[in-house]
Amino acid sequence: MAATTQAKAPKGGHKYQAVRAYLADLIVSELAVGDAVPSERVLTEKFGVSRMTVRQALDALVADGVLQREQGRGTFVAPQHTDFEMRLTTFGEEARRRGMVPGTQVLESGTTPAGRLVAEALGCGEDELMHYVERLRFADGTPMGVERAWVPVHLAPDLLDDGVPDSLYDALKVRGHAPTWGEDTILAAEATAKELALLAMNGGRAVLRAHRRTFSDDGACMYSQMCYRGDRYSVVVPLREARPTIVPRVQPDADDTADGADG
Repeated sequence: MAATTQAKAPKGGHKYQAVRAYLADLIVSELAVGDAVPSERVLTEKFGVSRMTVRQALDALVADGVLQREQGRGTFVAPQHTDFEMRLTTFGEEARRRGMVPGTQVLESGTTPAGRLVAEALGCGEDELMHYVERLRFADGTPMGVERAWVPVHLAPDLLDDGVPDSLYDALKVRGHAPTWGEDTILAAEATAKELALLAMNGGRAVLRAHRRTFSDDGACMYSQMCYRGDRYSVVVPLREARPTIVPRVQPDADDTADGADG
């Protein structure tokens, strides 16, 4: 029987770093999403270190989103996060820009009064009629977010006559209200029971909520909310020199926070 070769940490380095480096290389070269990594016992024997040292290496990779633990089952390679840059584009455009296939399921659509939150965001009366759309967004077949959007009816009376357009931004553009700029407010939150079910989130409840006001040259043209699953989604925010806020930010109440849309 061949003798077991014991790996060693680099001279002068922390022992857990050798375990972490080994696992990182294993994930890249041999394992796929959902595969189990070697157990703590196996790693302890392989590197000749304590179980606490092995756990430290695993904890670091879990914190980085590379691994995920499942209670009673073990530690597995986690699905990698999808980075979306916050720009005035649609979800579909951002997905395609990253080589992913976008998908949409319309959950609800119709006409409704603006209500307090939407009225404050768009600077209109609470009774003003809005087109309302709620959609589930997919990337490569995986549910990534739940979105809601409100568009003033007077800007596009026929917006939903033939069903929900693939892109609300494009639909506004052909009607003379091309979106030119917007403002996002991003909140960390917990998913509701409905969101957990729609997004097939079996682990944590963490989500990102983006509240967006979109403007065309002639004023506010859309208010939207998006609930992104925190285990598969990260946001890239380009930075520039600080400038005064053009319009006061909307500060949604906790009771008003819901899943939403980005056009």
